[in-house]
Amino acid sequence: MREGIAEGEALLRRRHLRGVLCALVGAGLWGFSGACAQYLLASYDITPSFITAVRMLGAGALFLIVLAMRNRGLLAAMLRDGRTLGQLAVFGGVGLFLCQITYTIVIGYTNAGTATVLQTTGIAFVMLFTCAATRRLPRVREAVGLVAAIAATWLIATQGDPSALYLPLVGLAWGIANGLSVAFYIMYPKRLFARWGSFAVTGIGMLFGGVVATAVYLGGVALGEPLALPSLDAMGVAVFAAFIVVGTFAAFALYLHGVSVVGSVEGSLLGAIEPVSATVFATLWLGTAFTGADLAGCALMIAMIFLVTGKK
Repeated sequence: MREGIAEGEALLRRRHLRGVLCALVGAGLWGFSGACAQYLLASYDITPSFITAVRMLGAGALFLIVLAMRNRGLLAAMLRDGRTLGQLAVFGGVGLFLCQITYTIVIGYTNAGTATVLQTTGIAFVMLFTCAATRRLPRVREAVGLVAAIAATWLIATQGDPSALYLPLVGLAWGIANGLSVAFYIMYPKRLFARWGSFAVTGIGMLFGGVVATAVYLGGVALGEPLALPSLDAMGVAVFAAFIVVGTFAAFALYLHGVSVVGSVEGSLLGAIEPVSATVFATLWLGTAFTGADLAGCALMIAMIFLVTGKK
């Protein structure tokens, strides 16, 4: 009896560890996608709206191809279920797409550092909604983890300089909208994950998000924005392909699978590793300087990870 219980507990611990690793690797690959986007925007005549549309459509198509090869019956069942399709459209169009477009809007009204810091409000919203739903207060490790995540992100994004934060009221409003969209796409698909699995839900949701992103991009073109069809050399094509396959497809598949295992609160805290990863990739690939503030932020983020994933 005791041996059976011990084996069950060991199995749960291993499953939880795999979930933690998936969330960390997925969020880390978002940092890689940020470095790819930075390279593409700096090196080619390309716009953020074009990048968003192509990455989401490309990753969504890749999800569907893999899903059709692995489990065509599941894909067919999902596509026949009207209610599920409606929920997936909400997940992709409201969650995945809005998360990306509102972040871009915040950068436009503030700056990249401020937008990155404001994005961590998503962790607070996840914690708030989860605690309200379960009628409990935040656990000590969750509250400390939230503070550590925000502090680490602030150090990395602003280099510890308060004057680097530029926050007009409209920027704050869009920042809150971005945080809410982050919380939404982490929490909304919980039941969909339980029924259909995280991979299928993420894939079809990504495709819906890509359709919305493309419609927004083409709408901008119709209103007079230039039609940005960049001329890419071999390096540009390779980076764009890695951006889609590694920085979007693999990143979202791994991260949202991790969230489905460890839960919304812990998953959102683990997702805060993204700015650390972005800093590392920018330093190693793009030659960006790695400062003392970056080191302190990375150390604080690593401490937060050990805190929130340690033995309960």
